[in-house]
Amino acid sequence: MDDSPLQVLTLPTAPYPDQRPGTSGLRKKVFVFQSKRNYLQNFIQSIYSSIDLLDRQGSTMVVGGDGRYFNQTAIEVIVQMAAANGVGRLVIGHHGIMSTPAVSCVIRKYKAIGGIVLTASHNPGGREGDFGIKFNTANGGPAQDAVTNRIFQISRTIEEYAICPEILVDLATLSKQTFDLENKFKPFTVEIVDSVESYANMLRNIFDFAALKELLSGENHIKIQLDAMHGVMGPYVKRILCEELGSPANSAINCVPLQDFGGQHPDPNLTYAADLVETMRGGQYDFGAAFDGDGDRSMILGKHGFFVNPSDSVAVIAANVFSIPYFQHTGVRGYARSMPTSAALDNVARATKIELYETPTGWKFFGNLMDAGKLSLCGEESFGTGADHIREKDGLWAVLAWLSILATRKQSVEDIIKDHWQTFGRNFFTKYDYEEVDLDAAIQMMEDLELRILGKAFMGQRFAVGEKLYQVEKADNFEYTDPVDGRICRNQGLRIIFTDGSRIIYRLSGTGSMGATVRVYIDSYEKDPDKIFRDPRVKTFHIKTISIQKY
Repeated sequence: MDDSPLQVLTLPTAPYPDQRPGTSGLRKKVFVFQSKRNYLQNFIQSIYSSIDLLDRQGSTMVVGGDGRYFNQTAIEVIVQMAAANGVGRLVIGHHGIMSTPAVSCVIRKYKAIGGIVLTASHNPGGREGDFGIKFNTANGGPAQDAVTNRIFQISRTIEEYAICPEILVDLATLSKQTFDLENKFKPFTVEIVDSVESYANMLRNIFDFAALKELLSGENHIKIQLDAMHGVMGPYVKRILCEELGSPANSAINCVPLQDFGGQHPDPNLTYAADLVETMRGGQYDFGAAFDGDGDRSMILGKHGFFVNPSDSVAVIAANVFSIPYFQHTGVRGYARSMPTSAALDNVARATKIELYETPTGWKFFGNLMDAGKLSLCGEESFGTGADHIREKDGLWAVLAWLSILATRKQSVEDIIKDHWQTFGRNFFTKYDYEEVDLDAAIQMMEDLELRILGKAFMGQRFAVGEKLYQVEKADNFEYTDPVDGRICRNQGLRIIFTDGSRIIYRLSGTGSMGATVRVYIDSYEKDPDKIFRDPRVKTFHIKTISIQKY
């Protein structure tokens, strides 16, 4: 057996112009990573090179992914390049799998300088699907713009990368593996850790597990149905909800992580979690939830399939925040929502006299507020909710938050939501996504629309929808000044705001792997008790329709 130190190689490469990280990292079709020479290596080297050499030497980093196709291949390269770039220790989830919230938790627990998250979130997986790489910094949250811009700039001029190709790691065994490298004074260490335990222990310190166990397995327990959608959350749901909190094993479905998510779209909404919705409509279960591929998002359902809009979900949690022991100890410093999210949370913040922050889309903005001690609870309309226990949105945390509210109030999901509307009014909210449209056409459409809504003639216009009249009070391109560091983020989405607080939002999204995604959000506020409980209707505002594809 050859015990000589492993060789570190520096190999030539050529840059690619398209490796700018989006809101959630670099996302491309799998074939891009497979077919373009050194495409993966270039981006990984750009991440390592973005970290100051003195900070990188001997440091700890965390690696985990949602188990999608190409996950283990990418981890092998990340390990080999980490060793060659001076990283001292990698902490990797068992089988290379670790939820995005758990990665954030483990980064903070091990005081790592950062982590690499391999996920395309709710985007499809498999050979024909998407793959993504996201860099999280030492606070456990997504890298700020200054960091991702630096990564992008390095990727545009990269000429070489460092790698130790002889390192082969066993991801299937919980272990500590060490490797001696040439010209290195200390061995390179890889720890394969239980993906669930650190995260589960954190949750035990946030929620009252005894009360939750009584709710799920006590004498008058409720029945729940949880769909992991063959993503990363399967092991977490089985271990925490079933084995520890006592919910029956058959209350958790699709819990085996699959590279293609069983051929399904791992997006927890009414369209892609339709099987769960149909099951809940039967009335057999009191509470239901579905999780996305990497576990940072979840959809909440009540009995008979009662749907909890994500914007309402974070508002209800805020209104019942002291049902969660964590907040009884820490208090509440502030609330926040992304700009497109409905203003339901604003109503709670106003009533409780707690500061409300409206940020651009992207969890990194919440993280900055949390690090400054200004924020406790936040959410996005795209099924993401979380708190300051970590620096990522957290799908299972949101589920346990809801179960804590059920345990405290002893009401159904539907009754809790309706009580909330009665108290704070209701924000009727709907969203339209136009995916994989031509980028140039989408940009041109947004520019033309901006000119129209910012014109003087548009201010004060009135639009009648049924019995309701909407009058334009304000229109702008949303701009955010961070209250922590003063940085300004411009062009974050077009807003049409009406005198009653209702809004229409248009935004270009950066989370797709091909083309552009145009998102349109409609948020209509209703405080009349006689109209709050009517069936939700799509409200149509006749502001000249523009065809994106044919623009």
